Amino acid sequence: MPLQARRTPTIRHYVMTPPTFFAVEYAINPWMDPAVPVDTHRALDQWDTLRRIYKELGHTVELEEPVAGLPDMVYAANGGVLVNGRAVVARFAYSQRAAESDAYAEWMVRHGYTAVRTDHVNEGQGDLLVAGRVLLAGHGFRTDVRAHAEIAAAVGMPVVSLRLVDPRFYHLDTALAVLDDQTVAYHPPAFDTPSRDRLRTLFPDAIEVAAADAQVLALNAVSDGYHVVLPAAATGFAAQLRAAGFDPVGVELSELLKGGGSVKCCTLEVHP
Repeated sequence: MPLQARRTPTIRHYVMTPPTFFAVEYAINPWMDPAVPVDTHRALDQWDTLRRIYKELGHTVELEEPVAGLPDMVYAANGGVLVNGRAVVARFAYSQRAAESDAYAEWMVRHGYTAVRTDHVNEGQGDLLVAGRVLLAGHGFRTDVRAHAEIAAAVGMPVVSLRLVDPRFYHLDTALAVLDDQTVAYHPPAFDTPSRDRLRTLFPDAIEVAAADAQVLALNAVSDGYHVVLPAAATGFAAQLRAAGFDPVGVELSELLKGGGSVKCCTLEVHP
């Protein structure tokens, strides 16, 4: 049986927020430069293309209303983590994004969740990625490592802590993508040595992504187990995915990249 035939897509449930008020008004990561103009209409078109791709792949997409004055709310992944029927809402490191927590907590409550809050900073699925029966948890720039134990207790899952060391990859979802329950892709230089060792032990078949692709946020990708939606510029990573039996689906999100985010940042996944 060819390798590709063993890859199986599953229907996913995503939450997205339109970039109605998207702008780069401040700089809280290396990608942001308020001096660079942002075309909001183009950002909306690019975002809507991503939404339509998810729908065409058969996934459920729910929309959260954007809030004026919260230009980064389009990066829905940072709103929290939802898994095992439990929800943890984000506690942001920067005051500019703090009010997003309340907006996403309201979504969780409307959908029947109790929105648990942590004492320490956590930036949702930016740093908390479900991989099978474990939660991969980033720290080093945003999420406080002390929040990992809080989150493990809240969602009832073991947490694997991974330290990020390159400020360009300030969230875990900029340096690592979960492709299926047993497979990840990551950019090794984004992590310290113990974390790289941990990843190689846990995921011996991991795809190691080169700098040229990592620097266009190739790893800020979303997978349903077969289709992998990723930045269109990440052609090297796309070739690696094809060779591993996945189906890469490129999308252009150049305007949203100006805020330091791409496919995964725009996508909050509701895990079963």
